[in-house]
Amino acid sequence: MKQKIITVVSVLFGLMFINAGLNKFFNYMPVPEDLPESLMQMMQAIMTMDWLIPLVGFVELVGGMLFLFKKTRALGAIVILPVMVGILLINTVTDTSGLPIALPLFAINLWVIIENWPKYKPMFQS
Repeated sequence: MKQKIITVVSVLFGLMFINAGLNKFFNYMPVPEDLPESLMQMMQAIMTMDWLIPLVGFVELVGGMLFLFKKTRALGAIVILPVMVGILLINTVTDTSGLPIALPLFAINLWVIIENWPKYKPMFQS
């Protein structure tokens, strides 16, 4: 039962990140009108770096696709982790309205990392 739950949650997680990555390239989701001024200023500053948004979109796309399949899920969790940390920082420092979404996503990512911990152990052995 646990494996079925983690599979369903992981597929939804992966699809969310694929969608977010595609949106970075095609801008098909509208930006909410009621964003706080501090968040808008930060987003404008990020947009001045021409390479950052495409890079994050690419990482979200690749990580989301890797997350979909059990065989590559452990790698996908590590690829997505820096993006998740950035999402958490933005939602704790700038505007906390996104925390109800960001915290469960971060928990899912950590859950997958913990479930796949034996696959990461060789990286820490000398």
